[in-house]
Amino acid sequence: MAKRKQGIFKKAWTILWRALLLLILVLLVFRFIPPPTTAFMLQSPYPVTQDWISIDKLPPYMPLAVVASEDQRFPNHFGVDFTAISKALDQYDDGQGLRGASTITQQTAKNLFLWSGRSFIRKGLEAGFAVSLETLWGKKRILEVYLNIAEFGQGIYGVEAASQHYFGRSASKLTENQAARLAIMLPSPRTRNPNNLTYYLRQRVAWVEQQMQQLGPDYLKPILE
Repeated sequence: MAKRKQGIFKKAWTILWRALLLLILVLLVFRFIPPPTTAFMLQSPYPVTQDWISIDKLPPYMPLAVVASEDQRFPNHFGVDFTAISKALDQYDDGQGLRGASTITQQTAKNLFLWSGRSFIRKGLEAGFAVSLETLWGKKRILEVYLNIAEFGQGIYGVEAASQHYFGRSASKLTENQAARLAIMLPSPRTRNPNNLTYYLRQRVAWVEQQMQQLGPDYLKPILE
């Protein structure tokens, strides 16, 4: 019996380290090569449109708009924002459901490898992947991939496809206001349109623009150079 248990443990350990090694190899490849698809794209009920664009070709206020809207501590955390997690857990204890707390790094990991939903299992996997991305990719690559795989509409992935779809221009030619309008779509991309904003969303755009001004044009410079 002891030998049988030892054999099962050895087999499980072999599977685990091989899976981890494969994951590391995949992440190292995606550090330099655009991911051909993502878990979210494969799960999309809509036809997928995506066009990759280098972050170096984007106006600096496009990534700034996303950071201002989604994760203002992005330059400073290591993939997981424990302050935001603590707040989300407090809300969960108060009966408000498990929500929020995902950093841009976590959202990148989720979009690439996981599924939507609000479970502790997915959150745990998301956090583990996030730390791996921070270790193997660095901030600039994480932000570049996120901007290229985030959903901005029904089957529209990445800022280049979104900019072409909504504004008829490359993302390299976006204005600051257009960048802010794209950024506010990310929490609910399938129900929002940057060209048909509700009063609440117009207020949200104004808030993002204000946050961009407060953070300043050089806020992301240390991680983008």
